[in-house]
Amino acid sequence: MAILKNFLYLMTIFNRAERLMIFVGDLAVFALSLWISLFIRNGILPTLDEYKIHIVPFAIIFIAWALIFYIAGLYDKYTTILRDKIPVLILNSQLANSMIAVVFFYLIPYFGIAPKTLLFIDLFISFFLIYLWRIYGPLIFNIKDKEPAIIVGSGEEMKDLEKEINENPKFELELVSSVDLEKGNGIDFKDEIVRKVYSDNIKVIIIDLKDGKVEPILPHLYNLIFAGVKFFDMDKVYEDVFNRIPLSLLNHSWFLENVSATSKFSYDIFKRLMDIVVSFPLFIISLVFYPFVILAIKIEDGGEIFSRQVRVGQNNNPVNLLKFRTMLFNDAGEWKEKGKQNKVTKVGAFLRKSRLDEIPQLWNVLKGEVSLIGPRPEFAGPVEEYSKLIEFYNVRHIIKPGLSGWAQIYGEHAHHGIGVDETRNKLSYDLYYVKNRSLALDLQIALKTIKTILSRAGK
Repeated sequence: MAILKNFLYLMTIFNRAERLMIFVGDLAVFALSLWISLFIRNGILPTLDEYKIHIVPFAIIFIAWALIFYIAGLYDKYTTILRDKIPVLILNSQLANSMIAVVFFYLIPYFGIAPKTLLFIDLFISFFLIYLWRIYGPLIFNIKDKEPAIIVGSGEEMKDLEKEINENPKFELELVSSVDLEKGNGIDFKDEIVRKVYSDNIKVIIIDLKDGKVEPILPHLYNLIFAGVKFFDMDKVYEDVFNRIPLSLLNHSWFLENVSATSKFSYDIFKRLMDIVVSFPLFIISLVFYPFVILAIKIEDGGEIFSRQVRVGQNNNPVNLLKFRTMLFNDAGEWKEKGKQNKVTKVGAFLRKSRLDEIPQLWNVLKGEVSLIGPRPEFAGPVEEYSKLIEFYNVRHIIKPGLSGWAQIYGEHAHHGIGVDETRNKLSYDLYYVKNRSLALDLQIALKTIKTILSRAGK
């Protein structure tokens, strides 16, 4: 166990040349952001003298911002491998940078020469330019090539990971070799790993640290740390590559380590505030559509306007979700045959395609029954069945459900009937959200949801 702890402690080694290049690029982007911000604020190109006046105080906070980036891990080689994580890291860092900038410009008299409006413009511009630089800069300037790597593990998840990394160009790795721990005694680990590291100049090893079969080979791998090899836990890489929790991890110890029903106080308060700030104006604006929707429904069949669906919310409490009726009658999510054929109306088909059937749910958000972002609430009947058939299914109910969630963006799920396999897959995404929920992740889900709505790709 002591070997494993030491191994984990020394796993991450930095590539200094690449880190320096990215650091210089970050500073250049900060400087360019200031120039663009001056142009936006003044409406004319800034003169050299004007730029010099502002670059002096801003240069100090640029260094402070770069330090925050370093603390956040944005100069870690890991972020160059999994570039999907860069936006979240940048957003979190820029939130911290905003506080630092406010302290500098509002509380220290010397920095009063820099207009405060310019600061907020610069924060906004620098976020997008840094994001573009971190994603596309290395490709344009050829800072890094595909890095050869080895994966050590077993099972279908290792095969899926190997295939995804090698076939997807966004990952800066090429898995040149894989070691299957299931083969056990049939493997000469020195030949398979250690010698290959030196012969093929391997600098990255992805390894399944939870597999008990890995313990005997750790002493052989330990010395590779001092040869500049970087080690990443396979389950963590799988989670970041596929944006879901590996199903093989779902046991009691994993939940005890990673999931808690305890409120994240500052996050929950801010999220509730954002729910109100965003949903209230949307609710007011949406009232414009109500007369037209009501008239269309009444003209078609003269039936009920709204569909009130009882779904399972936080802590398994019922939530009455309000929607415009899109079917002949409200079947309350029943998946069993009742002798009556329910189907989507013509008006309902349009409402679903345009997502207008969802807008009454803004009232549920304002009441605090659901959030804008969170696991999508299911009907009580299917939840009862899923809880029997899928282990740990009810864990998704420890947080408030949402109108849109991580699983709706990435996971397939059953729209009718009991789809156990689809729902188990969906659960892996819901648990990813439960574990990693944050304002940055909520923003990412919101932006992807807007994109889905605008492209009418949602189901």
